[in-house]
Amino acid sequence: MTSSPRINAARFWDSLMEMAQIGGTPKGGVSRLALTEEDRIGRDLFARWATQAGCTLRVDAMGNMFARRPGRHESLSPVLTGSHGDSQPAGGKFDGIYGVLAGLEVIRTLNDHNIQTDRAIEVVNWTNEEGSRFAPAMIASGVYTGVFDLEYGLSRTDAKGISIGEALKDIGYAGNEPMGGREIHAAFELHIEQGPILEAEDITIGVVTGAQGQRWYEIELTGRSAHAGTTPMNHRLDALLGLSRVVEAVNAMGVAQGDEGRATVGWVNVFPNSRNVVPGRVLFSVEFRHPNEAVLEILDGELRREVVAIAEKTGLQHELKQIFQYAPIAFDAACIDSVERAAVELGYSHRKMISGAGHDACYLSKVAPTSMIFVPCVDGLSHNEAEHIHPHWAEAGANVLLLAMLDKAAR
Repeated sequence: MTSSPRINAARFWDSLMEMAQIGGTPKGGVSRLALTEEDRIGRDLFARWATQAGCTLRVDAMGNMFARRPGRHESLSPVLTGSHGDSQPAGGKFDGIYGVLAGLEVIRTLNDHNIQTDRAIEVVNWTNEEGSRFAPAMIASGVYTGVFDLEYGLSRTDAKGISIGEALKDIGYAGNEPMGGREIHAAFELHIEQGPILEAEDITIGVVTGAQGQRWYEIELTGRSAHAGTTPMNHRLDALLGLSRVVEAVNAMGVAQGDEGRATVGWVNVFPNSRNVVPGRVLFSVEFRHPNEAVLEILDGELRREVVAIAEKTGLQHELKQIFQYAPIAFDAACIDSVERAAVELGYSHRKMISGAGHDACYLSKVAPTSMIFVPCVDGLSHNEAEHIHPHWAEAGANVLLLAMLDKAAR
């Protein structure tokens, strides 16, 4: 324990706070949407810091940035870390960028201690993880790992019809490096938990063993619009009534799965959406998340049966479409062990856990041994300007990342 290096906590925190000024909001968050001018300025700052730390910089066709510190044996595959620099429209200043700058701090610390690793160390800044400006989320890491093809990735457009390819050229980050296709020895992503578990249990490090699978649905219930004052209750075909019963059923399905269950109706359109008209149509989303694919399959069947039964009972027509499916992710056992050993060596409280959110590491795990490290965030709050982590949490996560990467870079 006494011989292991530690990051420079003050320098790391200063870097986080300086980056947070780019796109900073009055309430203390950031608005740094993917491939905007704010994102360009943040990218330029990361590139400058990485170059000052002695790294070479590569940018691929999706704008993913890779800062490389060479190893003793350049023929060996590298150890990779990083996350994303883009944010939600009114997001927090730690989501994503914490992991990018922690990787940079690892390199700075290795330089401070004149440590030469056998394998190269690389830090990646992934493009458009959030999916706030361009859908879907995690598009660039998805292209990198072959989940999506390059043409699809570059052609995604924002609300104004601007494509990712056009936006990359506009900000000067349309790189010419090929997408993926190279071996990575091990990969780690450090991130805030974005949930309340670690803080509630007073635990410093989350050793992430995998990520929940997801299934997304769009459901339409159709009845009949009618005058709210002249239509008796027993003559109504109220689509919103059907929605309310589906919402209750979906919530019960999630509760029935215990601690790992997640079931949400998060998006609703009501037609005609007038205060004195009985709603004749509703269009809404349902989302399930769980780390077990078999449970997701059970929830799928339950949802379909409930929608049919509710529609029949309320006299409504229905249409149900599954629009997205994302299988549960199991991270690499050896990478998980490296994270856990680092937490033990450093004396940090820790627990194994599943990620409830999707991350670039989930796609990366398809092509490289991968794991994640979580640190708490205050009140579990994220995707919010009030998102906050304490400096000692930030330091702890970066120290665990440092030791885990050193472990893998020496093999």
